[in-house]
Amino acid sequence: MTDDKTRDRIYAQRQDRIDSFVFDQRVAAVFPDMISRSVPGYASIIGMIGILAKKHAVRGSNLYDLGCSLGAATVSMGREVVQRDCRLVAVDNASAMLEKAEEQFVRHDLPPVQTLCCDIRDVTVSNASVVVLNFTLQFLPVEERLTLLRNIRAGMLDDGVLILSEKISGADEQEDELLIELHHAFKRANGYSDLEISQKRASLEEVLVPETIAIHRARLAEAGFSRVDLWFQCFNFVSFVARP
Repeated sequence: MTDDKTRDRIYAQRQDRIDSFVFDQRVAAVFPDMISRSVPGYASIIGMIGILAKKHAVRGSNLYDLGCSLGAATVSMGREVVQRDCRLVAVDNASAMLEKAEEQFVRHDLPPVQTLCCDIRDVTVSNASVVVLNFTLQFLPVEERLTLLRNIRAGMLDDGVLILSEKISGADEQEDELLIELHHAFKRANGYSDLEISQKRASLEEVLVPETIAIHRARLAEAGFSRVDLWFQCFNFVSFVARP
């Protein structure tokens, strides 16, 4: 059971002003609880990232977790490729998150992980067999997403994979309303109040901009990926595997 210190209650009290969501110390302290109660299928996605990494990691190549938060995807990959002489690179621009990620890497006795506290747009991807963007792209300005994907594609091996997980919007207004309704019901079932749901949504309004599956597919193709497969969806949360 989650104790009070690690239980997400950031939006439990009514706030006079809702500031934009940031990955600060408060969020880092409760992030595992927040993400598990907010993103349906998150644990399954993390587990499958490791399985996909095991399938596609090339000996001597680099594996990137761009926007690693507390490092769950890095840990999942590291466990599966420990014998492959791969280099794990975990990147996040929030020092509070990266500090806790580094603790996780030590706790799980991973091979050495290179951690970079910087903007993922400033990272030069190279010799990459696996690149993970796990609910990260959605936080970038829309007009900057294609450039990042092109840079990732340029640094990938020909048989590498990009794992892209995103919160999406529905294909039309009716579908979008349904997906949002189901997601909110999921959060209520996990103990969030209507106040918490509405205040969290307001905090993300200008920070997280979701797009449709069709837009993601088109952009990945424009960035140079020849095949894009949707392997996971639950409500308005999806994950793709894209290949050069």
